[in-house]
Formats: sequence, structure tokens, C-alpha cells
Amino acid sequence: MRILDEREKLLEIRNLKTYFYTEEGVLKAVDGVDLLLHSGETLGLVGESGCGKSVTSMSIMRLLPSPPGKIVDGKILFKGRDLAQLSQKEMRKLRGNDISMIFQEPMTSLNPVFTIGNQISEAILLHKDVTKREARRQSIEMLKKVGIPSPEKRIDDYPHQLSGGMRQRAMIALALSCDPQLLIADEPTTALDVTIQAQILELMNDLKKSYNMSIMLITHDLGVVAETCDTVAVMYAGKIVEYTDAKGLFGNPSHPYTWGLMNSIPRLDQNIEKLHTIAGVVPNPLDFPEGCKYNTRCPIADDKCLQQEAELQEIRKGHKVRCWHYERLEQLKKVH
Repeated sequence: MRILDEREKLLEIRNLKTYFYTEEGVLKAVDGVDLLLHSGETLGLVGESGCGKSVTSMSIMRLLPSPPGKIVDGKILFKGRDLAQLSQKEMRKLRGNDISMIFQEPMTSLNPVFTIGNQISEAILLHKDVTKREARRQSIEMLKKVGIPSPEKRIDDYPHQLSGGMRQRAMIALALSCDPQLLIADEPTTALDVTIQAQILELMNDLKKSYNMSIMLITHDLGVVAETCDTVAVMYAGKIVEYTDAKGLFGNPSHPYTWGLMNSIPRLDQNIEKLHTIAGVVPNPLDFPEGCKYNTRCPIADDKCLQQEAELQEIRKGHKVRCWHYERLEQLKKVH
């Protein structure tokens, strides 16, 4: 097990820009993102579908389809090493070993023609100097750690023979088989029912502590964020619009988009007949509005918001917001 300084900078992203060059035009999926993740922390990346969360994670892993995708600017510093400058051969040494990823749907990530054991053993054999017998033993041990019953038997099962929850556990076992320092979990519980979702999140949290690992959790579920994350970055239209610790975000959301997301969650202590919703949809990345990208949906937008986009500014210690009029939001909160 690797022992790391609790405040060591593990991953630092600076001004990341990832564009897709299509026949219709340039799609700016990620447009100037800055993130910082320390060792032992969990960072939540939150936002609606189409905000650029998954593209950010794929940029870190260097798994973008090229063409049309391309990292056009920025740095992705993993322990001080810029991943954006590494060759594919160098990245293959890092993937699965130092950085692992759990994808949204395990059935499309696991190879259907190989057993679970074969796929976990392959990762171990690729990154560790062990025999096939030892790799199988370690695979069984990993399946046991993620809570799969009778791992000695299930190791020879194919993905379709496992339930959704078991497949996700197998995917986690595969991701953690080489003791990574960073785990990127892209919507790891989306396809699961609530009970299994809670079990998977608890499992990930326990394994994080056991392996002294850092997690980047990509999700649209604020309930998941509240339970698991230390810091949170709210993403909209390819940019970070709010960035702070989880306590600060839930205690005092300061961007209209963050407030809209939280206000749309049903609460047991309020008797309401109709849930609050955010008007409109995430804009087309090929046709973003001028000025603030959220201005077409924002209840406090004015002419300045229509003409110029705000920079990400620190409004209180450790709390950054991309909004010209975050003070006005306090008045709106009182009304609602």
C-alpha cells in the first residue's frame, strides 16, 4: 500500500481545453477547467448531462477519440507530471496502475467474451511481475474485497452471468487490482437501484480508506456528493461555475445554477405541491450564448450577463464562483 502525505497535490488541472472538431463546427466540450485534488480526498464533479464532466475525465485518461477530439490547451499534472504531454505508450503504463477508471455502464466496459477473472488477471499481469497463478489468486482476493460471494466460483463467470450490482463490483475490483493512487468514477451508480447504489458508495468509501486512495466522482446526484465528497466542482457548459468544500456548497450555494440544482431536490421538511425546476436545457456546445453561458436560464441575469462572462473569483476563503451578481442570489433565496 502506498503511503502519501495527506495534503500532497495528486492531480492538478490547469486551464484544460478539450475541443471536438466536427463538420458543424468546433465543439468546446471543456473550455478552461481548473481543478485540484489532494491525496486521500474525494472530489465531486457535478452537473447536468452535456456539461463536460465525462470529457474532463476522458481527457485525464487520454482516452478521447482522435479525431475529432483534441486537448488544445492546458496541463493535467499527476504528481507533477503533465499527462497531456505523455505518449500513448507512457499512458498505458499509468492507466490501471496509477490511475484507474470506473465507467458508467459496466456491461459496455467489461469484455463479454472473457471471464471476470481473465480481465482482472490481465490487468495484474500487465502491471505487476507475477505468475498467472499469483494473478488469479490476487483476482480472487480482489473479488472478495469488493463483496462478491463465492469469489472462487464467480471468477470464472462471464459478465452476463452477473447482476448489475455484481458487475459494478467486478468493475471496481478490476479498477483497484493494481492499487491505483487515483480512481475516477464516472456515474458509477447510475444504472443501479437505490439499495445497491448505497452499497457501492459505501464500498468505494471503505476501499478509499484502505488503499489511501483519491477519488474523482463524476455525478449529477447531489445526494451522492453530500455523502461522499470532500470538495465539489459544479460544472456548466464546459466550465467550472462553483468550486468549494462540500460543507460550504450545501450550506451556502452561491451560483444560480448550483442553487437551482439544490432547489430542485424534494425535501421532507417542506410541504410543496410542485417541485422547482431549472428552466430550459443545457445549450448546444456548437451554439453557446454570448456572455455567461447560463444567462438563458438564470433568474438574475441582466445586460452585463448577456455581454460578458465572469471569471471564477474567490468570494470567501476557499469558495470560488463564476457569477457577476452572486450577491443577488441571497435575495432570491429568501423569496423561495
